[in-house]
Amino acid sequence: MSPFSIFYYLVLSFIYILAIPYLIFKSRNSKYRQAIPAKFFLKDNVPFKENGIWFHSCSMGETKAIKPLIDNYLENANISVITNTGFEEAKKISPNVRYLPFEIFLPFWVNKQKVLVVMEAELWYLLFLLAKKKGAKTLLINARISDKSYKSYKRFSFFYKRIFQNIDKVFAQSEVDKHRLEELGASNVEVIGNIKLAQLPKVNVKLEKPKQVVITAASTHENEEKLILNAYKKEQGKLIIVPRHPERFDKVDFLILDFIKDKNISYQKYSVKDDFDSDIILIDKMGILNDIYAISDVVILGGAFEKIGGHNPIEPAFFNCKIISGKNIFNQKSLFDCIKNYYLIENDELGEYLNNIKNLEKPILTKAGSIEPIIKEINKWL
Repeated sequence: MSPFSIFYYLVLSFIYILAIPYLIFKSRNSKYRQAIPAKFFLKDNVPFKENGIWFHSCSMGETKAIKPLIDNYLENANISVITNTGFEEAKKISPNVRYLPFEIFLPFWVNKQKVLVVMEAELWYLLFLLAKKKGAKTLLINARISDKSYKSYKRFSFFYKRIFQNIDKVFAQSEVDKHRLEELGASNVEVIGNIKLAQLPKVNVKLEKPKQVVITAASTHENEEKLILNAYKKEQGKLIIVPRHPERFDKVDFLILDFIKDKNISYQKYSVKDDFDSDIILIDKMGILNDIYAISDVVILGGAFEKIGGHNPIEPAFFNCKIISGKNIFNQKSLFDCIKNYYLIENDELGEYLNNIKNLEKPILTKAGSIEPIIKEINKWL
């Protein structure tokens, strides 16, 4: 290892020793009971078998996006992740999933792989260095440098240049990203668009759009329906409510019945009458959310007004729906980054935004990418 690598390793080791009491404390939390011991103490976290194709992503959004690529190599695929949600998503793809260990453990954990494919901004110095030293070809895919983080990257460009020395090929989202990545030391950069948009949603059944403005409250959770109902006024348009979980259909039904009591607001359940004649419609049927998006003007995305982590904004954006979400989008941030023009609001602002529907801007999706150039590059090394 070079003097820089040794120094880097010693600094990380010092930080790790200081952090041990905190890590032990945090591991008592059920949320981190598996992740922290696996990442920071190598508990039940054995190395991958050799000569596989190693895919690494961070969280749920990145793991979902990389799935179509992994599907081409399932027999030989090794998948590592950082977050709990990423781990759960990766387990849906393959049983061969690991938490990526903290960098000081990588010299003892990384073994020979044919190719390392890393998603987006997972620029771990020792990950690329050791994979390369063990003989892997290294790819960084869907790479981007946001306006917000660009200055920070530039400030530490001396460090990123060392990382990019060990990356053989970079697939960038845009020409702007390519230019910024090259400034940081990346070479062999190819622009292929955003692969998170490679699989776009489809309509299963074409529904007839009502003449009025259609507001869809999508994938809602506990407490969110009440918030939305209290912000809603009949003159704003029709309100379609689509709860996330079917076991809550009856509870939401009772909530709506209580809300419309003594109000001049009509209501129906979709299972009873499959049209959109009423002011409020409860969708108590699974699997038709994209069909609903196709007739919607505005989508209130659930899961972010409570601390759930948000839901996928790509689908409503694809159908040109104006998007309103709460601020708790921590599980979906990477997907929101694929969109321009959406509204992250405080809970008490919802009524104000619904009153101002006409002035809200429609979302714009970034350019969809193709995984074919990545497949071609991987196949070179197999």
